[in-house]
Amino acid sequence: MNQLTQAPQPLVLLSSRELEKMRRACQLAAELLNHLEPMVQPGVTTQELNDEAERWTQAHGAKSAPLGYHGFPKSICTSVNHVVCHGIPSPKQILREGDIINIDVTPILGGYHGDTSKTYFVGQPSERARRLVEVTEECLRRGIAAVKPGGRVGDIGAAIQEYAESQGYSVVRDFVGHGVGRQFHTAPQIPHYGQAGQGEKLRPGMVFTIEPMINEGTWEVKVLADKWTAVTLDGKLSAQFEHTVAVTETGVEILTLSPTA
Repeated sequence: MNQLTQAPQPLVLLSSRELEKMRRACQLAAELLNHLEPMVQPGVTTQELNDEAERWTQAHGAKSAPLGYHGFPKSICTSVNHVVCHGIPSPKQILREGDIINIDVTPILGGYHGDTSKTYFVGQPSERARRLVEVTEECLRRGIAAVKPGGRVGDIGAAIQEYAESQGYSVVRDFVGHGVGRQFHTAPQIPHYGQAGQGEKLRPGMVFTIEPMINEGTWEVKVLADKWTAVTLDGKLSAQFEHTVAVTETGVEILTLSPTA
């Protein structure tokens, strides 16, 4: 939930003690996605997903960061088919066979934000949907693999863009990854496109999200009248995967990796 034009808070380097608190928040986020996954079925509404996420989050002693954030009205984001990000759950939106849906969750536990998302198939996907989702997940893996101390932010975006475009897809420019910790959004911003060797230097203690949004057609998007829901300009499919990662002394740690992954 971060737009390129937003001004994030200053860069924060987390101590080992703070990083341990982030691990707990991020693991809770991963567990929340695992909990919601069996509900992703034809006939379920996105409001039902939202309500169960809110119930489960509260039951685990946490809060939902999106709820009320700059006026966002729900506890999670549910982005279906051509919705790129920030889809608002609704009792009127019923999942249908063949849909794809990105579920984006950010519980706050002990004052720290755990931020992660995943795109799911509703029933049996079409071959075009399956391929887009698989390529998008691989984009995230390649972006994470580019993270190391002394590297540059541009290394991440370059790895993602190169692979996505080699597969015939485009990378959304309007929304980026972001630093995260006690604040929902801090520096650095993490574009999912760019040039290797460019941008801010990566340092141990940095914690940020990598969350590529990959489109079937044009990378261009538009935001609907609700001022949140971003959709592909051409109406084609979009997929997204997100992890929160930490730069370590030797490489990278995926904080939101599911224990069942």
